[in-house]
Amino acid sequence: MTRILFWTLLVILVVAAVRSKLRGSGFFGGRDPTGGNPTRRPPRAGEIENMTECAHCHLHFPASEAVQVDGLDYCSPAHVRLPPL
Repeated sequence: MTRILFWTLLVILVVAAVRSKLRGSGFFGGRDPTGGNPTRRPPRAGEIENMTECAHCHLHFPASEAVQVDGLDYCSPAHVRLPPL
């Protein structure tokens, strides 16, 4: 009987720890107490990156991934060969 109680409590503690960790990461999309939009953590420093737009397909993507030719940003080397739209 003691073993069953021990393993049951252990499983409950593990499940509670995992749920707590997931809830803290925003995985479950918790609501703010006022009933508004889902709460979101503010982004950490260094996570925000400028976005740019491809001159051909107008796709928005991180500026660090841009292929720059003649002052225009492209999302891939293949779009460099195509005319800007």
